[in-house]
Amino acid sequence: MSQEIESKTKMGDCPDPEDYSLCSHFIDAFAIIGKKWNGLIISSLCDTNAMRFKDLARCISKCSDRVLVERLKELEKDGIVNRTVDEKSGIISYTLTQKGADLQPVFEQVHNWADKWA
Repeated sequence: MSQEIESKTKMGDCPDPEDYSLCSHFIDAFAIIGKKWNGLIISSLCDTNAMRFKDLARCISKCSDRVLVERLKELEKDGIVNRTVDEKSGIISYTLTQKGADLQPVFEQVHNWADKWA
C-alpha cells in the first residue's frame, strides 16, 4: 500500500459499511435523536420543567398530532421522556427523564452550531 493511500485510510475514511460494530452506540443514539421531530421535542422539553401536549404541539406546529403522539410514546419507551397524569385534574404532562436531561448540553451545542453555520 502506498504511503498516500495508507494515510488516507488512517485519517478518516469510513469503516467498511458492513461493519457497524465500530460505532453501534453512535448509530443507536442517532436512531433516537435523529428521527424526524424527536430533536425538536427533546429541545422543547430541555427549555422547561414540564409541558402539556397542546404546548408541545404549539411549539412543533408542523408536526401532526398523530405523529407527535407516536414520537412521544417512542421517546417514553426509550427512556427519554416521562409522561405523567395529574390524579386530581387528569392533566397529562411530559418531562425529560434523567437520560433525556443528559442530552441538554448536546442540544445546546447543536443550537450553537446552527447559529454559526446553518
